[in-house]
Amino acid sequence: MAAAGDDEETLIVHRGEHNFVVVNRFPYTSGHLMIVPYFHTAVLSGTTDAAAAEMMALTRASEQHIRRLYLPDGVNLGMNIGAAAGAGIAGHIHMHVLPRWAGDANFMSTVAQTRVLPEELTVTWQRFKEAFAA
Repeated sequence: MAAAGDDEETLIVHRGEHNFVVVNRFPYTSGHLMIVPYFHTAVLSGTTDAAAAEMMALTRASEQHIRRLYLPDGVNLGMNIGAAAGAGIAGHIHMHVLPRWAGDANFMSTVAQTRVLPEELTVTWQRFKEAFAA
C-alpha cells in the first residue's frame, strides 16, 4: 500500500519519514484513521525510536484533525498486536485513531453486524488530505 503511487486510491492522507496516515477502508466510524510504519514489524518494540516518536506525533495530529473535522464526544486510540488481540494484519502494527460519539454503538453494528457510515471514504480522504496539508 505505501509504495503505491495513487494516494487517493490507497486512501493515504499523509506521508511522514517513517510512517504514513491512511483512512481505514473498513472504518468503525467515519473519520477512522490509522498510522502505519513503512517498516513491517509485528510488535511495537520492533520499531525504531524515531519511527515510534513520529507515530505518536502523527497520532496527536490525527486526534487534533478528528476533533476539528468531526466534533466527536471522544476519541479512541489503540493497537491490536497479534491475531489473538484482534489484529487484522498480525505481522504489521498500526495505530488506530477514531472519533466516537455517545450512542454510536447502535443496533445495526451490535446486532446486525453492519456499519452505517454517513460519509463516503472519498469525502473522508479529501477532508484529511486537506487538513494534513495545512
